[in-house]
Amino acid sequence: MHLSCEQIESYRRDGYLFLPAMLSEAEIAGFQAVLPSLFSQDTPRRILEADGVTVRSHYGAHAEDTRCAALVRDARMLQPVRQLVGEDVYVYQFKINSKLAFGGEHWAWHQDFIYWQREDGVPAPHMATVAVFLDDVNEFNGPLVLVPGSHVQGVIEVDPRVAKPAAYADSPDWVASLTADIKYSVPRATVAALVRGGGLVAPKGPRGSLLFFHPNLVHASAANISPFDRVVALATYNSVRNLPAHGDRRPDFLCSRDYAPLESPTTGEVVRQRQLAEA
Repeated sequence: MHLSCEQIESYRRDGYLFLPAMLSEAEIAGFQAVLPSLFSQDTPRRILEADGVTVRSHYGAHAEDTRCAALVRDARMLQPVRQLVGEDVYVYQFKINSKLAFGGEHWAWHQDFIYWQREDGVPAPHMATVAVFLDDVNEFNGPLVLVPGSHVQGVIEVDPRVAKPAAYADSPDWVASLTADIKYSVPRATVAALVRGGGLVAPKGPRGSLLFFHPNLVHASAANISPFDRVVALATYNSVRNLPAHGDRRPDFLCSRDYAPLESPTTGEVVRQRQLAEA
């Protein structure tokens, strides 16, 4: 799958591109079937909400689950990312943000790249993230809210929050980047100024939709107060020419050390992967 010139220009201008209903219902059902097993694992890959019970995120599933491994190589994601980044890419990070019904907490206003720049030493934002809707996303269950065009500001310098949540007081320092009290949040006054210039959008749509967005795009999401889960898988791709300078500071599931460029599967492999995803 290849993006049109108009779609690429839209991404360059706005910092995001939304493609509704790209994966089938059967494929999404296959991904949903593995979530209970992933979320039940007591592992550093799993981050909980402040209640110590509700799963907030799970990292690195593409390294242990065949469906997720196939997803990051899917041509519907990989080929557009190559066009947007302009070079071969590898999976820098893969995570599943769960935001479960009645319990999913907010994500404060932030940019993604400042974490990867400061924590991992990634030189430049030659990256792109693809969010895969594993549930229907509506106005009630905490959709991502984006500030169109905010990526052109570059990295917005902010002071880090040092303290970790009480539930993670004895955890490694990198946990501070993953909880609701995130480490680098964009100040309210800055967000307000950006919104006056670019407005706000909240892409919503059926499960199977794809949202491509730039690593410097300012975004956030509210808590999920609805009875509807909002589970989203996010694959972040990095250029193979843009490797982290100190990728040994954080675990591999946060900053991958497998820099091999990804290849789209052959037609036969695509058929087998779709069959696996729909099994």
